[in-house]
Amino acid sequence: MGAGKTTVGRALAKRLNKRFIDSDHEIEARTGASIPLIFEIEGEESFRQREAEVIRDLTAQQDIVLATGGGAILNPESRALLKSRGTVVYLRASVNSILQRTSHDKSRPLLQAADPRKRIEELARQREPYYREVAHVTIDTGRPNVQWLMQNILTQLELVAGGAADGGSANQWTDTDSSTSDTKMLQPAYITLSVDLGDRSYPIAIGHSLLSNAEIAGRYVAGERVAIVTNTVVAPLYLETLTRTLTTAGKKVATIVLPDGEEEKNWANLMRIFDVLLAEKCDRKTTLIALGGGVIGDMTGFAAATYMRGVPYIQVPTTLLAQVDSSVGGKTGINHPLGKNMVGAFYQPQAVIADTATLNTLPLRELSAGLAEVIKHGAIIDAAFFSWIESNIEKLMSKDFEALSYAIQRSCEIKADVVRKDERESGLRAILNFGHTFGHAIEAGLGYGKWLHGEAVGCGMAMAANLSHRLGFVDSQTKDRVRALVQAAGLPVDAPNLGVQRWLELMEVDKKNEGGQIKFILMKPLGSPVITTVPAEILLATIEDCVAL
Repeated sequence: MGAGKTTVGRALAKRLNKRFIDSDHEIEARTGASIPLIFEIEGEESFRQREAEVIRDLTAQQDIVLATGGGAILNPESRALLKSRGTVVYLRASVNSILQRTSHDKSRPLLQAADPRKRIEELARQREPYYREVAHVTIDTGRPNVQWLMQNILTQLELVAGGAADGGSANQWTDTDSSTSDTKMLQPAYITLSVDLGDRSYPIAIGHSLLSNAEIAGRYVAGERVAIVTNTVVAPLYLETLTRTLTTAGKKVATIVLPDGEEEKNWANLMRIFDVLLAEKCDRKTTLIALGGGVIGDMTGFAAATYMRGVPYIQVPTTLLAQVDSSVGGKTGINHPLGKNMVGAFYQPQAVIADTATLNTLPLRELSAGLAEVIKHGAIIDAAFFSWIESNIEKLMSKDFEALSYAIQRSCEIKADVVRKDERESGLRAILNFGHTFGHAIEAGLGYGKWLHGEAVGCGMAMAANLSHRLGFVDSQTKDRVRALVQAAGLPVDAPNLGVQRWLELMEVDKKNEGGQIKFILMKPLGSPVITTVPAEILLATIEDCVAL
């Protein structure tokens, strides 16, 4: 609803030289009545029956681009017909975008409610699983540019066609039996998103067993020489596999294994990377590959940004936190004893390759740490996604493949859109630090490595929700929802007792701060961020309320 199906569908049909049909318009033509009138006289159930009949007829036609109503997928028969008879493109929009686009539209009977936002959130929770069930291609419509959306769709359609022609062996799509039809259906072996930054744009590939996919390695690693940077925990698990894959793709591989831990994200280990690169006589065409979590990704990226004044690098994140957050966006750096990530550079990778199979070996504590960043994206950007996380937290905690894949995909889409709008964190991108002002203070105050980054962020989000409530930005129910979800994800919600003065000192060392003023990213309301300073007495009250005594 309100995602632009009619506008994009009409433009797509023109480009493909096909006939465009809107199912809602077809229903109105057949009945001689408007959709609101049908709802008023016959009710939604009768409308859905008419809609299913129209879907049945239209999906039997050839050479058309069909824009369905947002609720067409509620009918099981319609879902099966759409999926088996055509290629389904799901245009996904955030609650905020839908609300903005439909706020003055009186022709949508389902939105004539006292609280349209709440109604949109309810519809999103109800429909999202069905959209994902039928979609062959998912396109995020956060960027309101029809030509860009259409080109993105065309690119994905070409990949679908290529997968069908090649049997899925060297493309993003494979043939599998559909559970809803006897017809062979195209299902994604992996999906590709894009971080749109002009000449610095790059893909994010998300899928299973990508570390052993030589075709992907050959596609994204341009030069012949590669240096893999990893750590002592990840190396025994995946270094041999990735090295073999790259060698098969014709690459010459050097390896650099660093100690594991946030406390190892320092100058000494950065120098160890440079030592090996120089000893191996690596030149400017050598590609660095970060194989590991956020620490390895940040250090490898910083090394790539500075070695010979810049060499290409690829992120291969093996933790959930890195796959949903730190690998995307080009933030690189190391820690300083006085502050986290205070020495670094913005430097974009050539690609991000997120192999979901690596999550099988991820300890539960690390999984929870990654879920903190997933929750963050819902809390500040997409309230419907936040609700989806609430409904699926048990699946996520049990490493359900489908749930984790969707959480990674949606998180990457959200972050990619924010990075596109503000690559160097001059304004908007700072919203991605929701919970981080408190979280970074916890990490520094306890000593790096005592709490995982995601654990500190999780607790920081509970504190930020508390602060948002104290300022009147959210109600008590929202504050409690955030705290409950953080806790359900296995994350701490009670902050360590660092002492009030120490809390303030640590939060003052933050890259967002200006003129000595501590800035916070808060919710106003759930799903919408605000960057603000806070009265001292309210901040102190929040700290005292959240600290574990």
